[in-house]
Amino acid sequence: MDDMPLPMNPILQVAALAPTGRRRLRAGPLSVVFDAGDLRYLKLGNREVIRRIYAAVRDRNWHTVPAEISDLKTQMAEDHFRISYTSTHRQGEIHFEWQAAIVGEADGSLRFTFDGEAKTTFLRNRIGFCVLHPIRECAGAKCRPRYTDGTEREMTFPDTIAAEQPVNGLSELAGLAHEIEPGIWAEIQFEGDIFEMEDQRNWIDASFKTFCTPLNRPRPLEVKAGTRVWQEIRLKLADRRLEMRDSLKSVDRSFLSNQPSSFNNLPPSVVIISHQDEVFRLPSIGLGVSTESGVPDEIGLTRLQLLKLAHLRIDLRPSDAETAVRLTEQSSDAEVLGHQLELAVHLDDLSDWPSVDAYLDALASQLRVGQTPLARILVFGVGAPHCTSSEALRLARKYLGQFGVPIGAGTNADLYQLNLSRPPADADFICWSMNPQVHAFDNASIAETPEAAAHQVVSVRHYFPGKPLVISPVTLRPRFNPNATGPQPVVLSGELPPQADSRQLSLFGAAWTLAMTKAFAESGADSVTFYETTGWRGVMESAIGSTLPDKFPSIPGAVFPLFHVLADVGDFAGGEAVRTEASDPLAVASLLLRSSGRRRLILANLSAELRHAKLRDFDGIILSRTLDVSTSLKAMICPEEFRAHSMPFHGMDVELAPHAVVTLDFALP
Repeated sequence: MDDMPLPMNPILQVAALAPTGRRRLRAGPLSVVFDAGDLRYLKLGNREVIRRIYAAVRDRNWHTVPAEISDLKTQMAEDHFRISYTSTHRQGEIHFEWQAAIVGEADGSLRFTFDGEAKTTFLRNRIGFCVLHPIRECAGAKCRPRYTDGTEREMTFPDTIAAEQPVNGLSELAGLAHEIEPGIWAEIQFEGDIFEMEDQRNWIDASFKTFCTPLNRPRPLEVKAGTRVWQEIRLKLADRRLEMRDSLKSVDRSFLSNQPSSFNNLPPSVVIISHQDEVFRLPSIGLGVSTESGVPDEIGLTRLQLLKLAHLRIDLRPSDAETAVRLTEQSSDAEVLGHQLELAVHLDDLSDWPSVDAYLDALASQLRVGQTPLARILVFGVGAPHCTSSEALRLARKYLGQFGVPIGAGTNADLYQLNLSRPPADADFICWSMNPQVHAFDNASIAETPEAAAHQVVSVRHYFPGKPLVISPVTLRPRFNPNATGPQPVVLSGELPPQADSRQLSLFGAAWTLAMTKAFAESGADSVTFYETTGWRGVMESAIGSTLPDKFPSIPGAVFPLFHVLADVGDFAGGEAVRTEASDPLAVASLLLRSSGRRRLILANLSAELRHAKLRDFDGIILSRTLDVSTSLKAMICPEEFRAHSMPFHGMDVELAPHAVVTLDFALP
């Protein structure tokens, strides 16, 4: 192996993994990050106040039209700043441009102005500002909406994920204040449109989003060429304990104690601690059957055994003539791998079948004849698109109940659809899917989503107490658009389909997979189906390789870095997770596993910066294995050899290269 020429590492070819020219700024006591036109992570000391302020152009199907930033001008001082730029959005029939002006003042106030014009006539669902409020600080916190009629009220952000969108009491907004800490409030004023709030945890965004235009207005709306759109967001800090003071300037000293330390170029450290009294059973983990590259070859099947999977998911549709063949193939593979099948049965498109009964009766016969090993059955449809109706559950039990496996209900889409159409509560389990790219697509936003994934599990348990919770599947991109109001765009020749993302084969994809696994384990999910077996939504490439190597530069037959995360966790299948905590969970994810006296700590750098992890009370670590740019090629081409070799570990500090995954094993007791 050492003498063979190695191909170029595809990880180095994957775009959008490096920072996008982030700049750390200050507006008096507030610290803020300017990133690709947006304001992110507005903080008072160490407490996050606003997660993000940005503007979006969304077409009639809710697709976000990408922005191109130009004419960027910045003026930065120690305690204030000025920024301006032009943002151009062009896609299909849409051409929209707007001018940005952002001002941060020394008194802790901010102003963000949007002044735009439609260059063509097009249909849109939304144009304008969005303000994201962080869930860690805001869920359950006090807030004070100010309505367009001038009235105000005091209430709280939802704690359990809100089913109603917009959130009850948070529509028709002209302003919104929320309590940062006792007596200290962040006050936002909206100009140029009417705003309302949705609970974005429904789509695993780790935020509440205040946005314009209200959803009860007609959409899509035609925007004629020449139409002007002007909006402004104003933010200030207020000390409600000193109501008689006229301005923040008079109480600046109460905020200056929260002043962030000066920014520098030293690698930031992240402290990791464990909570040994908080232990959770690991969920069973499976994969989806490949929708692109068919059945894995013999080498692929052998490598899948390294993952110690509990099941494979296969989707069955009456309209798909190949369903019976694929089911037979996958039943055979499941036997070889020692897995069971998770059947997702979709009952809406019957095609040549005379009735749902006829299809389910034929499916039951095939399962009996093939002696198909089953883990569970997910059923969708019969009058509830993408969701489970009571009739669908009744029919599934009538024809498939004979196999003695759980039959569940829920949605094939996001938690939002489950909230729109609550499944029958008497189902054997509740199921739904997750992906991190309904609203945002950059690495930083995706890295935030595991926290919201845990909120989803906790909230669904609140809705359905005592029911097993099955997340199936977890994918990096949405598999379809359940909210489309028009035809889906045609995939151009030479372009990846919208379900594929080149980060599937990246180190970032591996780091995110670890963070999601931690979220599922520590929130108590019962079963999780990740990704697929092979192809651009898989954990490895097929022997044939990528059909679009310029867009998805994988190596034929190689595994992807996230394969090793699942293998590291699979070594502890049936074991437990001990809750760990990171001082900066958006930077470093940590998962502590134990089983039969063995222990393993896995760390993942979610950022594109070098990080130092400082371990507290993790005595007994003796071995380490690092997956980063320097080792990833060997890990992908020769996964067995990579996994067989670890290095001695000494000390309690771990250096994490950008998007690196480090696996630490403890000595046996």
